[in-house]
This record gives sequence, structure tokens and C-alpha cells, in this order.
Amino acid sequence: MESLGLRLVRLGMPHPLDPAHLAALTEGLEEVFVVEDKTPFVEGALKQALYRRADAPNVVGRMDETGRPLLTGRSQVAAEDVAVALGRRISTVLGAERLPRPAREHLDRLRPARAPRIELPLAKRTPFFCSGCPHNRSTRTEDDSLVGVGIGCHALIALEGEGRGTQIGLTQMGGEGAQWIGLAPFTDDPTLIQNLGDGTFHHSGSLAVRAAVAAGVRMTYKLLYNDAVAMTGGQRAEGRLDIPSVTRLLAVEGVRRIVVTTDDQARYRGVALDPIASVRHRDDLAAVERELAAVDGVTVLLHDDRCATEERRLRKRGKLPAVTERVVINERVCEGCGDCGDKSTCLSVQPVHTEFGRKTRIHQPSCNSDLSCLDGDCPSFLLVEPRTRPVRNLPELPVALVEPQRRFGERDVLLRMPGIGGTGVVTASKVLQMAAHLDGRFTAGLEQIGLAQKGGPVVSDVRISKTPVVGSLRASRGTVDVLVGFDLLGAADAANLGVCVPERTVAVVNSAIVPTAPMITGRVVLPGSPDDALERITAVTAEQVHLDAQRLSERLFGDHMPTNVVLLGAAYQSGVMPVSAEALEQAIRLNGAAVENTLAAFRWGRAAVQDPAAVRAAVEPPARETVPVDAAVRARAEEVGLGDVLAVRIADLTGYQDAAYAARYAEEVRRVRDLAAAAAGPRAGDRIGLAYARGLHKLMAYKDEYEVARLHLDPVEAARRAEAHGADARVSVLLHPPVLRALGMNRKIRLRATATPAFRALRAARKLRGTPLDVFGYAGVRRTERRIIGEYQALVRRALARLDPGTADLVEELAGLPDLVRGYEDVKLAGVRRFRERAAELIARLGLGQG
Repeated sequence: MESLGLRLVRLGMPHPLDPAHLAALTEGLEEVFVVEDKTPFVEGALKQALYRRADAPNVVGRMDETGRPLLTGRSQVAAEDVAVALGRRISTVLGAERLPRPAREHLDRLRPARAPRIELPLAKRTPFFCSGCPHNRSTRTEDDSLVGVGIGCHALIALEGEGRGTQIGLTQMGGEGAQWIGLAPFTDDPTLIQNLGDGTFHHSGSLAVRAAVAAGVRMTYKLLYNDAVAMTGGQRAEGRLDIPSVTRLLAVEGVRRIVVTTDDQARYRGVALDPIASVRHRDDLAAVERELAAVDGVTVLLHDDRCATEERRLRKRGKLPAVTERVVINERVCEGCGDCGDKSTCLSVQPVHTEFGRKTRIHQPSCNSDLSCLDGDCPSFLLVEPRTRPVRNLPELPVALVEPQRRFGERDVLLRMPGIGGTGVVTASKVLQMAAHLDGRFTAGLEQIGLAQKGGPVVSDVRISKTPVVGSLRASRGTVDVLVGFDLLGAADAANLGVCVPERTVAVVNSAIVPTAPMITGRVVLPGSPDDALERITAVTAEQVHLDAQRLSERLFGDHMPTNVVLLGAAYQSGVMPVSAEALEQAIRLNGAAVENTLAAFRWGRAAVQDPAAVRAAVEPPARETVPVDAAVRARAEEVGLGDVLAVRIADLTGYQDAAYAARYAEEVRRVRDLAAAAAGPRAGDRIGLAYARGLHKLMAYKDEYEVARLHLDPVEAARRAEAHGADARVSVLLHPPVLRALGMNRKIRLRATATPAFRALRAARKLRGTPLDVFGYAGVRRTERRIIGEYQALVRRALARLDPGTADLVEELAGLPDLVRGYEDVKLAGVRRFRERAAELIARLGLGQG
């Protein structure tokens, strides 16, 4: 530094900065380069102190003198960012030749390489409410409602946004609602909804309520009483009052009206609340909010709903009754419309890809049985009550484990481990560090967690060395030896790829895609495969090992929580862990949590790398056909072409109606495929034919009452449920028939033993479909479902008239439009509108105009 005429100064000065001291510090300098995170502070103060000084040096920081950015203002400034920016300034001011050659080569390595191709961004993982979190329901409001954000888990609505009102800022703890006191006189908005947690309320938020009452403003506090300080570990709030006492305290403070909402109103029978308080079901939240907004003064909607994570912990400890019923989705009945995800915004309501397109599945290991996903019109939901649970016997390891060849010998190793909050990333890091200590090596780690315990991104950096670890613990650009990707999306994030070295880094990655919140609500398309993320990792690493560690964990243990340890085992067997297996297993024992299962997970992860085929054979069930296909149907499909896609759908339509119905479908697909091939070539013909085969089947197999009954009797789905919950599990089907809805019933009915006979009768009556005796066919949605089949066929016929190699992509997209028509009742009708709007756009682009 001195040889280049540079001086490094670290400021640790109180505010306000002393101008005389700054002047003396910078005397004789030509340039000052200020490095600071986020909003410039020292840079501005320095410029002000040096203003009008005749010999003042040039001051740069966030930007240079021409306005070009030097340092980021959006995230943490890393050491490599400073090095690159400093290299630029030295080259600009002194000339690039003043930099020694090793420094220039090092800076070249630090600069991010240009992407060889344009890549779409991967879905970002952000923190979100836990599965079944009561905030998911309590924070919902109309988009035009003014909403105040505060301290607590509910602050995550600032990341979610949609369906959470118009937010006007985040206050300090205890200031919730105080911003409205100053704002209310200057806006036409009549009221504010202020979210507030019971932990904050007992800490200092009650003072904000008192201030709002004293100021005479009109607003509603949404006070979530979840009985835990959930954001910091589930503690009981200091000075906690029970709900009756809270209502009396609020009444004494001057609150005008209180409504307690709960999922179990029976618990309040005989409970003495304050006279201004009443009790309503949580399904009435929206109506209660509107009623309280009309009250002149301060009101409180007190939502009584226990923290889902704490509830889960209490069940595990036997302090609450275990859940007796599980929510299950019949994937054949499911339309994959995402309505249940919209209703619940629950991370356990996960989209999956199937032979029949996107569907929804309840991720049982993470489900907290909140049951919000049951809202809506979908008839695919079941409540399953296991009686004799199937015994889960852990199979013997299929191979005798052998010691791997260590890749890095005894040298120092830096590992980066990106994962998902709440899944044990930090625990895995601590186990690895303890193992290093047991092996007599030095180690240190740095965890970047933020709001990660709410399902957000976690990054753990671990250094393992023969000598004491000194200096920065955080991995910087081009320094990581091993990338252990507990989360595929996190591992493929640009920030984590940037620390890899293409010539050295080994990536061991869990290939399972754990859906993010936008994937569940449908705002981001669920990737069909992990290929894109794996390709990005492959491009910047020397070697890759990937396996579906989550699937292996769930197959073995019925739980996703051992996933990270499975991957640690895979990393060890890949030879990239600079510690011994004995030390790792001893560290697992010392950790003391689910020791036997965790040891088994580590060993199975090793086995999955040593002999993947043997592990698959040991844990994977035999494959089942989605729809059984006999030889005659398969022969007909091969005659038409398009292979299994057509065979499965011909068989399905035969069961849906009859063989003649399926034959009409097959002939129509053959005709379109042949016409497309003649106009645009065989490859385009197959692509368009495949899209048309899927699209026409979706519309022809619309799910009316007869079809829902048939699919609920599907033996493949029954076998899948029996495997998961036991053959003698009691199954209830939840339905909201359109006929009963038209008569005013606003809830689903539950069918137990009567379901099977009723479904058999409906299945037998499917021959009435489309005839004058079809009593269900007169409903508006049924008429639309029949009409759109003809609309679609006519659209494709018109598009084929303009088909050539240049328009093949447009015609293929048009043939795939039925995928927009999803769901039931109003959800489906909205999908039909989207189908027609997009079809009109594509027809216009084909130059066909209105038809």
C-alpha cells in the first residue's frame, strides 16, 4: 500500500464528525476513497468538511467523479468488491502499470465472468410464514386498505404484499399505529389497520394503543394472540395476560369495540370477556374487519390462534393432543389451479408435476394441520384418519461402506453451505465444526441467517484448518473449495456461484426443488426439473455430485428434516469433507437430537454416492401407472403416434365416458398431428400434436360430478393412500356440490361411509353425461365446459391454415392453451376467460383476425 502512495485509515468516530480532524486526516492527499455499507454517511460528512478548501482532495465512494458506481448500495460490501473498486481507482488515478502483476491477476480473478448466454433469473427464496401460521390468515385484507407494519413475524407481509393491503411503513417496536396519529388529519383514507403481535403488545405495544385512543384517531388494531414470541424462539411473553384480561385492559384504555376471532368458539363458552368484546369464528375475519372499520375510534380485532410451530413442538412433547386426521389431496381430482395455495398461502401446499400437468400435494412432514387449504370449492380434498399406522422399518444399508479418497489431503478447506431456514443448516454446520475439533483441527464458521428461520435463505461458511483460523470467516469471490447445496435454488444463486472456482470447487447438491412462496401461489412457474439450476452450478465448478436427498430422507424416515445430514453423508463419501467419519458420527451423538435416525441419515447419504442404484432399489416403491393401459389401447396409441402420452389419455377417456369417445379423441389428435407435420415438418408436427393431445384431453375430460366420483374411486390413488396412512385408514371426502351451493349452502359437506356407494352410483350414471337426463349438465359452468371443447378445436383448425415453420411456435402455444383452464366453478370460469383472451392475441398474431 505504501509503495503505491496509499494510506488505509479505519474510522471509528462519534457523530458529529469533527471537521478539523477530518481536514488534518486528509491533508496532503490527492484522493480519498470512502468505503461504507448501504447509505453514504461518512462520505457526505467528509465532502462537507472539505468544501471550499483550496487543496481539498477528490472524494469518491459510492460513485466516482463521473457518476459511475464504484460500490453497491443495495447489499453488503464484500472485501472483493472493495478490492475491485480500489483497483479501478488506482488504474484511473495512477495508471494500470502501477499495479504489480500479481495484483492485476488477482483482480482479474475477482471480477465476475460474463455469462456465456442470456439466463432467466431463478426463483428467489425469501422468508415466509411457517406452514399453518395464523399470520397467513390474520394479515389478509383488501388491497385498498391502509395497513401499518410493525415488529414481529407479521412484518413478512412487507415481502409478500399481495392480498395484504397498501402498506405505509414499518415502525419501531412499540410504535405500531403511532404513525397514523400524525398522518390521519392529512389523508382522505378513513381508517388504518395496524398489525400487532401479542409479544410486542406486552412489551410496549400497549402504549401505542393508549396513544391512539388519546389522539382520538379512527383505526383497527389486528392483535394476533399466538401465545409465543415466535420470531425469536417461541418464548412466553414477559408480563403475559390471558385473553379475558387483555380485553379488560383494552376496555379500560378506551378502546371502543373488541372482537375475538378463533377457530373454536366453543372454548369461549363461560369465559368472562369485557362487555365490549364478542367472539366470532375466524372464517368471519373479513366481515369483522369491515364492521370494525366503520366504528369511530380505536377498535381491536383480537385473533386467537396459536403459533403453528409452537403447536407442532407441543404435540411432539405430548403437551397437546396429536393430530388424528391428515389433509390429503387426490391428485387425479386436483386441477392444479393453485386456489388452495391462494386461500392458505401455506408452504406445505406444494405444486408438483404429474403426467396430467401441474397438481397440488400436501407435504405431510411439514403440515401443521391448520386446514385453511380446505377453503374454496375444490372437491379433491380428503381427511384421512389413520387407525393402524403402517410400521416404518428402516431397511438395512444395501452396501458395505468403504472409506473414500480424500480430495484435499491435509490442506485448509473452505466450505459454503446454502440452505433453507428452519431445516437445520446451522446444526449441520455446528456438527461439522465439532467433528473437526474432535479430529484435532482448527475450525470456525459464519452463519448468515437474517429472517431465515421463516423459510428464508441461510448461508453457512465453515473453514477447517491445521492452524488457528484468523481473518475473515466469510467466503469471498473465488475462494470456496466445496459447495454443499442443501437448497438447490440457494446453491444456484449468483452470490453463491460467485464464490466458486471453476478449476477447483466441488459441488455436492440436493437436487430437490423445495417450492418458494411465489411458486405455491402461482406467481412463479414451478420448474419442471432441476436441470437449469444444475447447469448453472456445473458451469462454475470443477466437479458435481447431486442426489435427491429430500426424497431419500422422506422415503426412509417419513420426514424431510434429515435431508441436510443425508447430504453431509454424500459430501463425505465424495471425499470433500476434511474430517473423519468417526468424528462426524461422534459429533452427531454429542448433539443429542434424534441420534439413531441422524446417524442412519448420514450413512444412507454415503451409500447413495457409493452405489446409487442399490440405494434406489432399496427405498423406491415399484412404479405404478397413473392410468392402467391395456394392450389394445396401447396398440391404438402406437398406430396414431405420440407414444405413452396418447396411450394414457385414450385409456382415461375410455373410463371417463366410453371407447367411442376415446376413439374420437384419438382420431382428432392424429388429424392435427398429420396436418401440422405436412405444413411445418415432422418435428413441428410432433410438438404441436403433443400439445394438442394434452390440451384436447384436458377439455374433453372436464371434471363434472360423474368424473369426480370416478376419480375418487381410482384404485391407484387408494393404493397410494394405503401405503402412506394404512389400509384401514378412514377416509372422508369434502365436497361443495354446485346444486347445494345454489340452494345457499356456503360450506363443504363431509362424506364418510356414504361416499363410496354415492360415488359408485355417480360413476355408473356417467352415460347420462350430455343427454337431456343429465341433471348436472344444465349448470352454467358445465355448459361452458362443453362449449369450450368446440371453441378450442375450431381455433386450432384456423391456426393450422397459417402454419409454416415460422409460425410453428405460435401454433404450439395455441394448442397448449387449455392448460390455463384449471379449477372448479368460479376459478375455472376465470381460467376460461384467460384462455379466450390469450387465444385472441395469438390468432391476431397469426394474422387471422376475429373468427
